[in-house]
Amino acid sequence: MFRPAPMQRLGVVVLHRDEHAVLHGLGDLGAVHLVRQPSGPETAPHEPPDRTVEMARCGDLLTRIETVQSRLEIAALPPPSAALAEMRLDEAARCLKTLEARASEVLGRRQTVQERWGQATDLLAQAAAYEGLGLPMHEFGGASFLHFATGSLPGENLEDLQKQLGDNVVLLALPEREGRRHVIAVTSRKGRYALDTSLGRVGFRQDALTLAEGESVDHFAGRTRAERDQAAGELDDAAEKVRAIAQDLAPVLADLQYLVSTERMILEAEQNFPRTESTVLISGWVPAADAVGVHRRLLEITSGRCAIESADPRGVPDQEIPVLLRHSRLVRPFLMLLENYGLPTYREIEPTLIMAVSWVIMFGMMFGDAGNGAVVALVGAWLMIKGRTLTMRDGGLLLLLAGLSSVGFGIFYGSYFGITEAGGKELGHDPLKGFAIHLMLAAVALGILLMSIGLALNIINRLRRGDVLGALLDKFGVAGVAFYWGCLGIGGYVAMRGAGPPWWAVLLIIGTPLMAVALRAPLHVLMARRRGEHEVGRAVGSLSEAVIEAFVEVFEAILGYTANTISFVRLAAYAMSHAAVLMASFAVGDQFAHGVPGGGGEVLRIVFIVLGNAVAILLEGLVASVQALRLEYYEFFGKFFSGAGQAFKPFRLPAR
Repeated sequence: MFRPAPMQRLGVVVLHRDEHAVLHGLGDLGAVHLVRQPSGPETAPHEPPDRTVEMARCGDLLTRIETVQSRLEIAALPPPSAALAEMRLDEAARCLKTLEARASEVLGRRQTVQERWGQATDLLAQAAAYEGLGLPMHEFGGASFLHFATGSLPGENLEDLQKQLGDNVVLLALPEREGRRHVIAVTSRKGRYALDTSLGRVGFRQDALTLAEGESVDHFAGRTRAERDQAAGELDDAAEKVRAIAQDLAPVLADLQYLVSTERMILEAEQNFPRTESTVLISGWVPAADAVGVHRRLLEITSGRCAIESADPRGVPDQEIPVLLRHSRLVRPFLMLLENYGLPTYREIEPTLIMAVSWVIMFGMMFGDAGNGAVVALVGAWLMIKGRTLTMRDGGLLLLLAGLSSVGFGIFYGSYFGITEAGGKELGHDPLKGFAIHLMLAAVALGILLMSIGLALNIINRLRRGDVLGALLDKFGVAGVAFYWGCLGIGGYVAMRGAGPPWWAVLLIIGTPLMAVALRAPLHVLMARRRGEHEVGRAVGSLSEAVIEAFVEVFEAILGYTANTISFVRLAAYAMSHAAVLMASFAVGDQFAHGVPGGGGEVLRIVFIVLGNAVAILLEGLVASVQALRLEYYEFFGKFFSGAGQAFKPFRLPAR
């Protein structure tokens, strides 16, 4: 419960011919965290291969698959086939090329028909303006001395055109259609350039009507309409064929996408493993509980042609061992909050359960109202039931627990949607009245308890790492605990007796632990020099530097313990802030009730109280959650938690 899942180092030697099958099997299991190993005398003589070219080819194939899917308008590919045969990249490329050819054929036909339909539609739109007028438009282009311009322009530009045209231009303006005004302009051959210039200034668009010899506009429109209707029918047929081939090709595309994605992941994994001329060394980490199953699966895949070694991670630095946290359904949502800070290293105490309990208590303490808490709990319950993803359902459970804590504290405070009195009688311990001082003391007491737990966990973590000196003399070690509780004891003595203890007692209780804290850095230097050791990356340092560091550490201890303890007063402060927001909504609502005549004042009062509660739930709820998280991160985690752990990320192929 308070440590990550036990891990084992896994080393597997397989033949080259079995490497692909082994990685595929491990990817299906999803239980092994693969790690890169360099070549060398302790591993294998040859470096891991570079698969960049093959991976780039996989990326190109996946892009082409997505292109075919998009062109065929397939919204989502179905799951790949349950029984899917292995296929190498060359085979996948050939299969995809065939699919692309089939798709291009039907899509090309549809594109041709669409172009015909679009051209006919455009021509009909142009001809519609001249239908029924009986104009001999087929003769316009054959006039010897006249120039005709037929087309349309934005309706609002007609007046500007009329002002620009000279006396040698005849302009016939037809009715406006869809915001454009069709016109027929006639001028002499000499005036052609001036007319075209004027038309160009007003957004004129030439009509592209090509009438046969002696053909009227009405006949042209009828012929074009028939062509458009025929194209529309062919377009429906083409669309149906596209839908049919899309339905036919979707499963094949899904299989190809799965195979190529899988191949790319296997190629990427192969870049981690050194090798000999005939064998490959696959290395990774596996949860101890899954090790037997992994061994059995490897023997099945290779028919016994492999050598497997798994061992406990003795001597391996904590940061190199991946961390897997397994919790019950009730605690799992708080892993999201923990992972925002970081993960524990492999041998550190895992604090999720402690964090879950303390966060829920602190949230309820700051957000104590039975009515508001019930609303939060109901929202959380709804997300737990209706949430589509695991993250949404976990978030719903977190809200449910936070809301129930708020309900409990709200009952204790006697606050129900801000109502603290019924019939003139106070219902509980109102944070804004005589209970405020007691609430502050309770907040500080909770902070002392949480910080003390953090100090105890720090001592345990250091002893696990073999850092006995740090466990005893660190500012968060035994010496720090003695100083902190000594100060608390003296404070309690003064509060009870009204006077301080003798000076020598103060010196002994406080001075001795601080001297011990100050000795840690110099002792570390002396011990390291005696053993001839060096810290990683730099020399241990001089004794004078260690003395200066000791004084700084003592000052940080005094300042840090004081600030961290006082910081928990915010629990009481935000509890009073929440109560004040609710009280203010009632006060303003009462002003409306007395200031507005008739029944409207009472309606406004109720509306404002509801809005005040809504603001309190949204704003104060957010503030309370953030502040509780801040106290966890800085005042609690800061005592013992490094957050430097590496997450366990098993090699897992896409699900079928």
